[in-house]
Amino acid sequence: MRRNKAAPAERFPPQKPKKPTAKVVFDAPQPEPEAPRTFRLGAVPGATPGKWIDAWKQRMPRVPLELVPIEAATQRSALDDVDAALVRLPLTDESLHIIPLYDELPVVVAAADSHLMAAEELTAADLEGEVLIGLTDDVLGALDLPGTLPANFAALATGEAVATAASGVGIVVVPMSLARLHHRKDADHRILTDGPTSTVALVWPRERTTPDVETFVGIVRGRTTNSSR
Repeated sequence: MRRNKAAPAERFPPQKPKKPTAKVVFDAPQPEPEAPRTFRLGAVPGATPGKWIDAWKQRMPRVPLELVPIEAATQRSALDDVDAALVRLPLTDESLHIIPLYDELPVVVAAADSHLMAAEELTAADLEGEVLIGLTDDVLGALDLPGTLPANFAALATGEAVATAASGVGIVVVPMSLARLHHRKDADHRILTDGPTSTVALVWPRERTTPDVETFVGIVRGRTTNSSR
């Protein structure tokens, strides 16, 4: 007896299409957004943090930097209200980190037509007989200028003292940056080669060494974003 071959459809019966399996998607945990904050940098008169502030803006665009003017006479107490500060040494305090940055040369400020301005630089001996104007915000301390004469009026703030020196009444000795800060057309300055220097330093409380402070320290020291600490 001859057997009939099964038709292809009979050999492979149709199957119901499988329902697509739903994919299980696990949401990756998202990092919590950083709390808004501002980095507060104190700076005494004459300090020039401009290039470091520019670098901060590039490296930390989401953290604004606020420059807070502080006075040299009250710079220690001002550290309570800032994250870090550019101050003038000496400043001795074991609770602080102190990084000396640069030394400023002292200059003699006098009237633009003073005979002292005829020289390219001056020494203490050149100031003999000159009236030395005292400063209420002095940052150089006691000056060893034995040939000078004390002014017969009370000490003045640096800005007032420079204006007074410009009138020809006397001379002022300050760090170069302060002479430039209070520049006037009727006054000029010359380096005092044997005068005391003024050291500008970066300072912050040891107990408040935050990641932002470390970032600013790295900027000041010239470290790049890929540099190790």
